[in-house]
Order: sequence, then C-alpha cells, then structure tokens
Amino acid sequence: MFRALCLLSALALSGPVIAHPHVFVDTGLRLVTDPQGRLLGVEVSWNYDELYSMLMFEDRGLDNDYDGRLDDAEVGQLQGFDLNWIEGFEGDLYVTGPAGPITLGKPQGRGVRVEEARIISTHFRPLVQPQHAADLIVQAYDPTFYTAYDLTRGVETEGPCDVEVTQPDLDAAYSKVEELLYGMPASRAEEEFPEVGEAFAATVSFRCAN
Repeated sequence: MFRALCLLSALALSGPVIAHPHVFVDTGLRLVTDPQGRLLGVEVSWNYDELYSMLMFEDRGLDNDYDGRLDDAEVGQLQGFDLNWIEGFEGDLYVTGPAGPITLGKPQGRGVRVEEARIISTHFRPLVQPQHAADLIVQAYDPTFYTAYDLTRGVETEGPCDVEVTQPDLDAAYSKVEELLYGMPASRAEEEFPEVGEAFAATVSFRCAN
C-alpha cells in the first residue's frame, strides 16, 4: 500500500493523479469439482466497497433514508444488476490450463444481498468443458485494473481437490506500473492505463488425489 501511495504521489507532481483502481471488491471463490477431480465451475462472490454500493443505491433510487439498509423489495431491484455483460467481457475470472485459457459459460445469478451498507453479489460460472483441476489455475482480476479484486472472502472447494493460493508479488507489480506509466505522457495515462491487473492477482492452484 505504501508503494502505491508513493506512485500516486509521484504522478501527481507531474500531472493529474492517475486513480487506479476505482472500485474495490472483496472476492470469494468456491471451486466445484466432480469425483474424478474435474473442475465443473466456479461460484464467485463479489462484496463491493461501500462507496460503489452507495452509488448503485443512488443510481436506482434506493436507500432514500441513507442508512445503508434495504428492504426486500429494494434488494429485489438489485438482482442481476452486475450480470448484464457486454460482448467480450470475461467476467474478470480466468481459468487457465496447459494449452491456454479455458472457456467459461455465461454467469448464472445466485443472489444479491446487502450487509453493512455493502452489496454482495454471487454468481456461478460453469466450464463449457470440464477439465482436470490439477492442470488448472484460477485468477480473479480486471486486466485494466479499474477494479481491484482481493480474495479476502476466501477460497473454498467442493469435491476431492484442495487448493493453494499464491499471493502476487506486489513490489514487482508496482514496479511494472511505474515502468509503463513513466513511458507515456501523464495526459494519456488515465485513458490508456496499461493492462496490469494480472500482476496484482492471486493465483489459485489445485491439489487433487486423482
């Protein structure tokens, strides 16, 4: 965090502050495997930061008393609010095998709730073709780093496989940002912010008995 603040401070001296990321999401993953140790899909939980949640409330005319609490009818208006994805959006979830990216199906909504003035949204992403989990890694990130995903809600498994979570090398990630940003004019940096999100992403790998 200190490194990030130093980077933003340095950029502020040479031009407009480059404010990335803009949205912070505490993320949880539940990895579903079958008895043969094949990954069937990933349940994703997004716990949006309080500011973003407040903006979503205001945009939809919810929480008019500003207490951060919604009644059932108001929560109902949020169902599926973040699952209307544009063409080509990967859902900021990446499953990779030895031959490259694994294709995921469309999101299946599993509910929205509000806790402590923050929206928690859950959906499921099936693999189009189940894959042997031991050969895969899973990451949650926004390539543009507009949104920061942190696996603070934990990683769970359903099935015979265990998981290992490897945290990113943040020093290396911030160094990469510095190198890329200092190579372009500050006037272009916000609009053309480099795709560095993967460098800040934790990596989930599998240990399977099969």
